[in-house]
Amino acid sequence: MTADASLDLSPPRRAALAFIFVSLILDIVAFGIVIPVLPQLIKGFVGGDTQQAAHWYGIFGTTWAAMQFLCSPLLGALSDRFGRRPVLLLSIAGLGLDYLLMALAPSLTWLFIGRVLSGMTAAGFATATAYIADVTPPERRAASFGLVGAAWGFGFIIGPALGGILGATNPRLPFFVAGGIALLNACYGLFVLPESLPPERRAPFRWSRANPLGSLTLLRAHRELLGLASASLLYAIGHTVFSSVFVLWAGYTLAWDARRVGYALAMVGVLNVVVQGGIVRPLVQRLGERRAIAIGATAGAAGFFLYGVASNELAFWLGALVYCPAGLFNPSLLGLISRRVGPSEQGQVQGANSSLTGIAGMIGPALFTASFSFAIAPGGTMHLPGLPFLLAAALFGAAGLTAWRASRPAAPA
Repeated sequence: MTADASLDLSPPRRAALAFIFVSLILDIVAFGIVIPVLPQLIKGFVGGDTQQAAHWYGIFGTTWAAMQFLCSPLLGALSDRFGRRPVLLLSIAGLGLDYLLMALAPSLTWLFIGRVLSGMTAAGFATATAYIADVTPPERRAASFGLVGAAWGFGFIIGPALGGILGATNPRLPFFVAGGIALLNACYGLFVLPESLPPERRAPFRWSRANPLGSLTLLRAHRELLGLASASLLYAIGHTVFSSVFVLWAGYTLAWDARRVGYALAMVGVLNVVVQGGIVRPLVQRLGERRAIAIGATAGAAGFFLYGVASNELAFWLGALVYCPAGLFNPSLLGLISRRVGPSEQGQVQGANSSLTGIAGMIGPALFTASFSFAIAPGGTMHLPGLPFLLAAALFGAAGLTAWRASRPAAPA
């Protein structure tokens, strides 16, 4: 690799990492606020029909992910050329404006337009991941990417709970609050965020790197990198079950309202923080990234299976506890992926990985909302509301096996 491998985290680098952590928390709080209420808002536009709401929610989720697929490599390539700071700040500001547009949406069409723009600007999360790779030595990246997962956890402790409380008053209020948080975060970053990629380490901008198909060619550059990327895709598809059907499933199966869903997601966020903020680093240091990935995939598959067969609140919480160690999977996988490229390609590889997340987001919502709608259809051949979670369990198992095979040590010559 490069000289980066010998670097320790200096105080400026630690400060930059701390800002990214706080910035991600604020953005994810804004993102999480709308989760408990977006399906209900869609439901209001379609006359209160749960099946129709699931159908449209799937379309919204697929479109949002398609925008991520198209825009993540573009933003990643732009950040490799012009630096992380301007791309990150513009993305955060755009996200805030999109939330305000959705708050004022007078129809399902306008709400859809807002989600399209939100998907484009949310692609900036890949730039934040590249920023972390810039300021962290390769051997410590799994732990630092664990902080990204912890930020998601913190955001989901606060965001959904706050969204549930605000949504109980007015389903549009969480969108106003989310927009305000994102815009304040952009203003905060404008004054304090340093640049992480010096000019001498930047790469020329090329459309071949900036389009989603071109960016994915980097993943074919190494057999192991392609295998790890395939595992990332399977994991990402399975993980979209939460954003695709959890709110609708919890309302249907457990009779939870927006407030109760928000509290449950907040508690799941607490468990996620415990794993990704406190367990990832020591466990990866002790067992290595490969074994940590295997533990995460096994726990995720088992937890989703328990969700799939749950019919009451106790069974749900049992599944949540079993699922906890799944938080080891993604940061360990990202750590392995980031080791396979140099400093000037971190934006491209993270953009390509985010494109995979976008592909997953196009497949997952359609898969899970369709399976949920099929499983609860009156007079259908099957009544199994947890079917989406059973499918997610199978995907997590496949992701673990793929990553295990792809990361096997090379045979001695």
